[in-house]
Amino acid sequence: MKLVSFSKHGVTGFGALLDEGIIDLTNKLEENVNSLKGAIGAELLKKADEYVAGRTADFALSDVTLLPVIPDPAKIICVGVNYENHRAEMKRPEVEYPTIFTRFADSQIAHRQALIKPTISDRFDFEGEMAVIMENGGRNIPEKSAMNHVAGYACYVDGTVRDWQHHTSQFTPGKTFSGSGAFGPYMVTSDEVGDYTQLPIQTRLNGKVMQNATLADLIFHVPRLINYISQFTPLSAGDVIVTGTPGGVGDKREPPVYLVPGDTLEVEIGVLGTLVNPVEAE
Repeated sequence: MKLVSFSKHGVTGFGALLDEGIIDLTNKLEENVNSLKGAIGAELLKKADEYVAGRTADFALSDVTLLPVIPDPAKIICVGVNYENHRAEMKRPEVEYPTIFTRFADSQIAHRQALIKPTISDRFDFEGEMAVIMENGGRNIPEKSAMNHVAGYACYVDGTVRDWQHHTSQFTPGKTFSGSGAFGPYMVTSDEVGDYTQLPIQTRLNGKVMQNATLADLIFHVPRLINYISQFTPLSAGDVIVTGTPGGVGDKREPPVYLVPGDTLEVEIGVLGTLVNPVEAE
């Protein structure tokens, strides 16, 4: 099942995406459950699947404005240098533990919305990634059962302002500029994805392939990430783990390639679809 968050006539909601449009699930599965995060937290994804069966779309996709898959996650936890070819191009040493940083929810945009190149920097870079959306959380989640905690997956752009990233050893300032994190177009539930490691991931800039890999190339895989993160912070329904980017980022090309107004960025991850975002000036 593909699930989207949206705004329609100024009212936010969520629904199931079909080829012909959207089945509205807002307040339909349970009273006052009017968001995808709320439905995940109330363990209503199975009920949503049953509700959708045999129904037709309530309205067209063109009737709504898509929002980030989870517009208001309590946590967005990102993983750095998590593909070997990216680790090599960044000239970073092999490490025993994942490199972790955070992104703020209000930095996110949706499918087809514009990534914002900040005035303060000309080093706005692209990173195509897969996001994991948590279904049920907890502390100290064992690796062997970690995948049971996953609601689904989506495409993500971890847009990075490189000079601000490198002001100090801490990544966060360059990783959470307004309009730099794109999340969409939809979440695909884990039962329809199956083995995520078989998914290809590709980032294209103005139609040119810049990053190309598979999720099997991750250094730290999803169960390890969930286990590690849940040891230092409790994970909750709707939390997002952004799993890292392959090699090919613009900052390490010769010459470097950065995002500029007028560009179009695409991140495609197999059954997770294609996240498309133009680039605009601040």
